[in-house]
Amino acid sequence: MGQRSSFDRDAVAELLRRQSGVITRHQTKTCGMSDAALRHRLRGGGPWQLLLPGVYLSATGAVTSTQREVAAILYAGSGSVITGPAALAWHRIRVARTSIVNVLVPEPRRRRDVGFVRLNRTTRMPRMLFPDGEVCYVPAARAVADTVRGMPDLSVVRAIVADGVQRGIVQLPRLADELAAGPAWGSAHLRQVLGEVAEGVRSAAEGDLRTLIKRERLPDPMYNPRLYAGDSFIAEPDAWWTDAGVAGEIESREWHLSPQDWERTLARDARMSAYGIIVLHFPPRRLRTEPQVVAAEIASALAAGRSRGSLDIRALPAG
Repeated sequence: MGQRSSFDRDAVAELLRRQSGVITRHQTKTCGMSDAALRHRLRGGGPWQLLLPGVYLSATGAVTSTQREVAAILYAGSGSVITGPAALAWHRIRVARTSIVNVLVPEPRRRRDVGFVRLNRTTRMPRMLFPDGEVCYVPAARAVADTVRGMPDLSVVRAIVADGVQRGIVQLPRLADELAAGPAWGSAHLRQVLGEVAEGVRSAAEGDLRTLIKRERLPDPMYNPRLYAGDSFIAEPDAWWTDAGVAGEIESREWHLSPQDWERTLARDARMSAYGIIVLHFPPRRLRTEPQVVAAEIASALAAGRSRGSLDIRALPAG
């Protein structure tokens, strides 16, 4: 019978517990584990698996997102921090799932991308960090900016920014600071979306409507204004053309509706109609698939509203 290898098993167990089952070669050495003992665990059919160069998981089978992130931090070295989509997920901002883990590392450090790890060297490491166990991630505004930089799809950028802003996870001034401080390369879409949000646009679908209006050279509306008749609040439509008394509503369950809101939506539309407002409804899909038809409907409604005459309705900008 072979001799049992001698090392500090309690120390290894504590590291594995604290690091979600992930451990580095350097850490095993510090605990007195020999190369032979490490190779024995990593052998074919053995209990451990290789995740990254010098980084191991003390289990076989599927790897969790947290284990990938811990492994990425351990591989990148001290002072590194998670950014990009993985950080958005920690902040509960909706983003497409990916196994790639983006890590910020100080500029002088030289390590290469490998496996699921993408290293972003920077001279602008964030001052505030969000630790969660062995995972450490950047603030929400930095995560948004790092994620959308270079994204080719404007609608995806809109969706990420809108989700974070609408749910109060990220503040516009912080996003503006990140835009100003970060690299100009790849930031055009973020700059455009922040301009839209400053005008009152609150969702990806509203951004699509704004793009349609600009492209078709329709008059610019107010976005998400609060409408009043005297001191009585009427509604807060997605778009509002003051001179024609026309309101545009985007019927998107993802951004605006839950099943419980349906009756309130009908009551809101009835209230606007009672004050003579022409209400248009736009499913998000039509904004993308039938832009010219939608533009014609808006133009027709604006003409009808102007021929009728202005309404005694006060509109306050989105707050």
